[in-house]
Amino acid sequence: MKELDELLKVMKGRYAGPGVSFGGHQILKALMIIGEGEIGRGRLARELGIGEGAVRTLIRRMVSRGLVKTGARGCRLSRKGQRIYRAVKELLPTSARIPRSGLSVDEENFAILVRGGGKVVTSGLAERDEAIKAGATGATTLVFKKGKFVMPRISEDCERDHPDPIWGILRDSLSPRDWDAIIIGSARDRKNAEYGAISAAISLLKRMN
Repeated sequence: MKELDELLKVMKGRYAGPGVSFGGHQILKALMIIGEGEIGRGRLARELGIGEGAVRTLIRRMVSRGLVKTGARGCRLSRKGQRIYRAVKELLPTSARIPRSGLSVDEENFAILVRGGGKVVTSGLAERDEAIKAGATGATTLVFKKGKFVMPRISEDCERDHPDPIWGILRDSLSPRDWDAIIIGSARDRKNAEYGAISAAISLLKRMN
């Protein structure tokens, strides 16, 4: 997908310096926030959980790639940015903060659905490693197949093998379809749990592209 390829180029690498540090997961999160409507730099920094210096650098990078336009009231997506935003929304249509459960490896948990991502999931270890790099404690990867939650190499029917209210919560909050992947990022704080899930989702998008 052309739009996904363009986004992956923007997200490539990590950007660090005095007072500036952000990665691809923050760029993707910024795209999704700005896609909801024009936003000022200060509020964007608070939403992302990074400093204003890092946000200035992030915005400049997105502007240089033609994704964002800036004005007196803040920044908004360009036509190119809107096109990529719509493509990403198709691939990552739903996400939700979820309660601690038998799937959790820490206090805070955030689930994100990757449309069709189950076709490229293997053991789930690659997703876990990417989540940890982004600050999470760990991540759990599920595949939804034939109406069942599958945990690769562990269970072909998680609801049968590991009864837990979380399965109903995932169904209701994410509305998975066959061959969707669900990644649950876990951490001690909400933001790192979310960024862990997003970073793991990005690793799936790269394999799908």
